[in-house]
Amino acid sequence: MKKTMILAIAFVLLICCTLSAQTKTNNSLLWEISGNGLQEPSYLFGTFHIMCEKDFEIKPKVSHALDNAKTLFLELNFSDQNELMAMQKMVQTDKKLSDQLNKDQLARLSQALSSYNLTFEQVDNFSIQALYSLITQKAITCPPTSLKLLDVEIMKLALAEGKSVKGLETVEEQLHLLGNAYNLDETIDQLAKGDEYASLFEEMIHLYKEENLPELDKLLKDPNFMNDNQEQWLLTKRNINWAEKMPIQMAKESTFFAVGAGHLSGKNGVIQLLENKGYKLRPVLK
Repeated sequence: MKKTMILAIAFVLLICCTLSAQTKTNNSLLWEISGNGLQEPSYLFGTFHIMCEKDFEIKPKVSHALDNAKTLFLELNFSDQNELMAMQKMVQTDKKLSDQLNKDQLARLSQALSSYNLTFEQVDNFSIQALYSLITQKAITCPPTSLKLLDVEIMKLALAEGKSVKGLETVEEQLHLLGNAYNLDETIDQLAKGDEYASLFEEMIHLYKEENLPELDKLLKDPNFMNDNQEQWLLTKRNINWAEKMPIQMAKESTFFAVGAGHLSGKNGVIQLLENKGYKLRPVLK
């Protein structure tokens, strides 16, 4: 996989790993959706998009649910070549960072980049999305060859079984949301906190593997890493949009939805939004 593609996917996936307020007490990343006139159940699975190979696992209950479903829906359709090309294009921008930042911002960015062993000149053509994705270098300490993209691995299993793969949104739609969630000044601040992400990431992985959503929520619902505006654009608006699309698909056939774990919980989480529509969601514990 080309470096630019890894960079693009890293950002698209990294931003989706934060959690909204927890309301469910059942510790499970996999939920069965039934009721409200459905002829057969569908499934909702919370992923942790990027992890090191040593932490990677697809549990039997997840494989079993995927086997039972006829179609896989991811946040983005990584089997669509047009979407992959769109991801590559979002790494660079026509308007250089040096034309957008004032002297103070340039100085702060240069200082932040020094801990990434990068100079400002090396990232001058980066988009905000690509710039933010550099945080993954701090957060994930294993080499790129050891990285696992859980969504992509699930997609491979689905394609091997002849299932169709679709996306809940497009790259273009995500870019619109990201543009409203992040600005350059906030991105510089987050880059400066890069060293804090390594320990955060390790604890996140630990809690994710335990499927401990309440504790994961406490760790990630930190205003140092996500403000109210970002939560609104990255989580709430997307969850509401997905909760409108999912019933249409579930009425057609059993579907396996795999989205970032941060989209599951809370009053504006997908679980609650679907329950508000009359569906029954049951945690799959084994």
